[in-house]
Amino acid sequence: MTVLYLAVPCYNEEEVLQDTTEKLIKKYEQLIAEKKISSKSRIVYIDDGSKDKTWKIITQLHDKYELVSGLKMSRNRGHQNTLYGGLVTLKDYADVVISIDADLQDDINAIDEMLDKYEEGCDIVYGVRKKRETDTFFKRFTAESFYKILKSMGAEIVFNHADFRLMSKRALDAFADFKEVNLFLRGMVPMVGFKSDVVEYERLERQAGESKYPLSKMLALAWQGITSLSVKPIRMIMWLGIIIFLLAVLSGIYSFVMYFFGKTEPGWASMFISIWALGGLQLFAIGVIGEYLGKVYLETKQRPRFIVEKFLNDEE
Repeated sequence: MTVLYLAVPCYNEEEVLQDTTEKLIKKYEQLIAEKKISSKSRIVYIDDGSKDKTWKIITQLHDKYELVSGLKMSRNRGHQNTLYGGLVTLKDYADVVISIDADLQDDINAIDEMLDKYEEGCDIVYGVRKKRETDTFFKRFTAESFYKILKSMGAEIVFNHADFRLMSKRALDAFADFKEVNLFLRGMVPMVGFKSDVVEYERLERQAGESKYPLSKMLALAWQGITSLSVKPIRMIMWLGIIIFLLAVLSGIYSFVMYFFGKTEPGWASMFISIWALGGLQLFAIGVIGEYLGKVYLETKQRPRFIVEKFLNDEE
């Protein structure tokens, strides 16, 4: 039978862990009873250097429940690095790994259909939200715009998919060969290839605690995704520079012609505006190019993306 490991990244999730564990164990017991998964399957909480009692609670849950394991990172590395570290570590223990957030806003009942798709031959199954009615207009608009922008820039990304997905051992072995430091998993996983499918689900309300992805982190993740998957921003700046240069040439020709008609008037406004506009454009262009150079700098250092401090797992 299929050995399923559930990768659950956690950062300061002490308020939700007990409730989450009860729900996941109930789901696991149902799947084991239906012989969809092996009794060797595990729920693995991955602690991303939490500052509260998250790891202490994970340790207690591991001692109490046979199905619960814990993976502790040496320090806080962010959601994407932590999840990547969990996937790469767990691939040696499981036939399939499903990643899901600790708040269980992603519907765990979709796991059944994911496993069915795996049995049909899919190596990757994406959890996709049916709709975003629970989101505010602002969040819905920005999220959908983000997916559309990435798509327009040539990134291969699954619309309305976050990090709720199933990956087989074969897919994870291939995924481990991706060596970049700047991670945006939802854009990287489709690059693996292999047979894939989607499972639609309704996203639930968070039961306790606060979201670990406020607007600032969401914007940072969006920028990481764009600059990690596409070089089009640099090309857009190049074309913008060409257009502005051509406009400047046309303005020069126009001013030269008007000079002979005696219709030119010296003024500071046009000079002031043009200097500030071009200066701002140049600084913006340098900033974007600097962002890419910074990523190249980090890649050349080849620092480890994660370091596992401790792994609580009875299968070890």
